[in-house]
Amino acid sequence: MPDEARRQAEMADPTTSVSIPDLSDIESEFKGEILRPGTPAFGESRYIFNTRWVGRDPALIVKPKNTEEVASVMRYASARGIPVGIRSGGGHGVDGSAMPEGQLVIDLSAFKDIEFDLETLQVTLGPGVVLGEMDTASEAHGLVVPAGTVSNTGVAGLALGGGVGYNMRRFGATVDSMLSCEVVTADGRVVTASKTENPDLFWALRGAGHNYGVVTSLTFQAHKAGPIVGGGAVIYHLEDAPAVLKKLREYMKTAPRELSMIAALVPTPPMPGVPEEYYGVVKMSLLTVYTGDLANLDSVVGELAALGTPAAVAVQPMPWHIVNSILDEAAPYGRRVHTRGGYFEALTDEIIEITTSRAAIAPPPEVPGPSTVQNIWFMGGAISEDFDEDSVSFSREGAGIFWESVAQWDSPENDDTFAAWVDGNGDTLQPLMLGNGYCNLTTDRGPEWLSRLYGKPAKWERLVDLKTKWDPQNLFRFNKNIKPKGA
Repeated sequence: MPDEARRQAEMADPTTSVSIPDLSDIESEFKGEILRPGTPAFGESRYIFNTRWVGRDPALIVKPKNTEEVASVMRYASARGIPVGIRSGGGHGVDGSAMPEGQLVIDLSAFKDIEFDLETLQVTLGPGVVLGEMDTASEAHGLVVPAGTVSNTGVAGLALGGGVGYNMRRFGATVDSMLSCEVVTADGRVVTASKTENPDLFWALRGAGHNYGVVTSLTFQAHKAGPIVGGGAVIYHLEDAPAVLKKLREYMKTAPRELSMIAALVPTPPMPGVPEEYYGVVKMSLLTVYTGDLANLDSVVGELAALGTPAAVAVQPMPWHIVNSILDEAAPYGRRVHTRGGYFEALTDEIIEITTSRAAIAPPPEVPGPSTVQNIWFMGGAISEDFDEDSVSFSREGAGIFWESVAQWDSPENDDTFAAWVDGNGDTLQPLMLGNGYCNLTTDRGPEWLSRLYGKPAKWERLVDLKTKWDPQNLFRFNKNIKPKGA
């Protein structure tokens, strides 16, 4: 049974059993904080982004304070063959893998250090840091690290899967700015992974990193940008979306790299400058972020508005950390979530017709605010043109567009309705997608899908070989799992 089908069956059948490890002697090795079911601290740590997984609790959560305490947990787990779940800062993984049922979990949310070297413009972060914390700290120095678009997302989980966001056309993926990681291995050793130390591990961490170790710090090359940037949306009526998208795909071929563009087919969220009568009405929002010379902002926005007859134009200068939290309203913490996504070589007329027609039949929201979205991300520039496909495990070869569909809701009774809309979008578009993709923006589709996600077969074979080397017992299995040989 494919992984997603198995997960859905388990969710539907509360009697499904899991193998719970014996953790009665964990205090013989780990001397830090241990959270047990039924305590308030356990409930707080256990809470994650996707509440479809609430009620399926881990057996035990440990909260180390430092790297050595993480290493002690892994020595304990390795000696007994006990698999380990990892919760970093955000707990955003759509599959609920940060809190696997009945298992041992390491919670790294207390690892909040942020340190800058202003001579080299490098920043070192703990895995408990979320994007909003990183953005605010970086903005104070006029710097950015290219990352995601929702402020409560954990930096570590995002980066280890690849990392995309508003700065990707200018500065590339998050992994393209990663310089090194401190890693606790499956057998409890502490190593550095970089281009000069354990370069094979470093290659794997940059795109498939959830499989290879517990990352206890990450160092990035920051880039000068901001602190004030242009942000907001140019909003078009849904019936105008096909014509505008056809013009937009030509415009983006020569657009400046400082311009990031997401065409979002979504019930319009509240944002500065948008008329209240549009809130909750399905429109196409051209989510616009411009990090270039602000003297050119009006010209760029004017060109986007000239693609059709906009319903509203709401792009203005704002602090970077505010711009990079605009989508928080559209992706609140603590709802039920289902996602699909993938790459297209280009935005064809057929893709435009499918996405816009599917937007028109999205299920209505349960509560005011966005509940369904299709995001069409325009790539190009540093994210897909300036990098060597074999330089990192995160694949982008051949991709000009990546698409994601997300549904969020609150009532379990509506699981089938919202999930079916998302899966209907994905299934209809699947024949038009490339085989490679971005693991963070889609529900796990099973082993065959995963084996193609990283591009050419040689990359997958290398990832399997490295999994066999660094985690032969597959202790890090609660993820989009790359199994070691012989597993």
